[in-house]
Amino acid sequence: MQDSLSMPRLLFETSWEVCNKIGGIYTVLSTKAHALQELRKDATVFIGPDVWSDENPSPYFKEYKSLLGNARTKLRLPHGLSIRTGRWNIPGLPVVVLVKFQGITPELPAIYGEMWEKYGVDSLHAYGDYSEGCAFAVAAAIVIKALTEHLKASPADVMAHFDEWTTAMGLLMLESIQPESATLFTTHATSIGRSICGNGKPLYDYFSGYHGDQMAEELNMQSKHSLEKQASRHADCFTTVSRVTAAECTQLLDTTPQVVTPNGFEDNFVPGDRKYKSQRVASRHRLLAIASALTGKQLPDDALIIATSGRNEYRNKGIDLFIDALDSIRNSRMLVRPVVAFIMVPAWAGAPRPGLLRRLKGEFDAPLDSAFATHYLHNEDSDVIMSRLRTLCVNQPDDKVTFVYLPCYLDGSDGVLDIPYYEMLPGLDLTLFPSYYEPWGYTPLESIAFGVPTVSSDKAGFGQWIIDDFDATFATCGAEVIERNDSNYRAAADSIARKVEYVDALTAEESAQLRKAASATASHARWQLFINQYLEAFDVARARRDARLKASAE
Repeated sequence: MQDSLSMPRLLFETSWEVCNKIGGIYTVLSTKAHALQELRKDATVFIGPDVWSDENPSPYFKEYKSLLGNARTKLRLPHGLSIRTGRWNIPGLPVVVLVKFQGITPELPAIYGEMWEKYGVDSLHAYGDYSEGCAFAVAAAIVIKALTEHLKASPADVMAHFDEWTTAMGLLMLESIQPESATLFTTHATSIGRSICGNGKPLYDYFSGYHGDQMAEELNMQSKHSLEKQASRHADCFTTVSRVTAAECTQLLDTTPQVVTPNGFEDNFVPGDRKYKSQRVASRHRLLAIASALTGKQLPDDALIIATSGRNEYRNKGIDLFIDALDSIRNSRMLVRPVVAFIMVPAWAGAPRPGLLRRLKGEFDAPLDSAFATHYLHNEDSDVIMSRLRTLCVNQPDDKVTFVYLPCYLDGSDGVLDIPYYEMLPGLDLTLFPSYYEPWGYTPLESIAFGVPTVSSDKAGFGQWIIDDFDATFATCGAEVIERNDSNYRAAADSIARKVEYVDALTAEESAQLRKAASATASHARWQLFINQYLEAFDVARARRDARLKASAE
């Protein structure tokens, strides 16, 4: 780890996902916090939206009213803004400020005009969550300035880090009201890149021909794209999470990040050997019981249990390849053991299927319809995963691959599995994440951290890291990477199928070695190592801030 002198005296990091678990950015921040605390205790203050109430409190936030010099009561904030101070209930217990930002909303038309005049940010075409994100971001900038003054800190000793387009207007606002503070902006995925993929357009075959502004107009993304583009240009240090996304930023935002800051992981999430073994036994028992109850098959204890998980984006997250690759080997003579394939992605789930619950209690009654889904779906006819599994007529009596669609957040209270995700992970033998669009890829990193071998794609930041730093074979690093582009779908599916057959044929001793290799690789992605890239970014931000102030003074 670099000298902690690179660590700012006071660092504010703003994100919509502070104490607000929505997606992967929550995992980034909540695992990185401990490393920042080790560098300089309580020098980092996370700022998040106060979207909670007494009836619906944040499970991740513990309020401490006296923190930051009683800032909760002593700050004098405009526009009816208010804050709560506390700590984030995660390793490191970092300081958090939650901002009640709704008072900014009536001011947004004037702020949008100012942003257009100063920075060329086009808010005219805004819709959806744009205004909410901007209101929070602007409020966060106002709070940062107020806290700087309240704590009697020199603005030059303050650094402000803004994550994703939802906080980008805060960066621009802070540059206007407190220009002495250095700023960082991190895009975890460009809004326009994600939109291109989300609309089914080929990102890679025509990558060099895409122009961000043109695509934003075509896809009605002008406001988010414009805001993100200007924040990337005006930040004292612009970062992104992988070499894959850095190329995307260069092409679509016309700005190359100064530093790549890959996402690390804290190994304190992984249990010790004894607890790990008990979790593996309990997880496998439950997973196999669910698959057996759904299908009526009696699956053996040594069945190969495979899963994919994460956000429910059928193509972007590689769910399409997961299904089609495993479907291609459902009658394969190469399979030694039966395979159970879990699709663990949240959907519009209803109640658990009563017939499944009865079967799990030992009451085997009438056959289940859709004998692959654990829950009813409110939109079963339009759910893409459901439709594909039905079209393929999966889970036939003689199939060697059994599919299970578990369409819930695995928080331990889904009604069927009832085991939290991290306690379920040890029970798996292999995970598949053949993503089409994946700026980093926490799910494969989490997988190897828990000793579960994984398959990623070369379009994921994680996959590129495996290619760049390891030899990308199961035997040596517990992870392999498939090539995925716009024209090799069948070849990619075949590559995945061969990897599954390989792992299926391993002996118990060989499987144990594979798990050890995966864990060893994960140790190279600890935040204690990856935090060095952030320290580099802090140094870059200071130097560019100094150059910016010098230029404005001339």
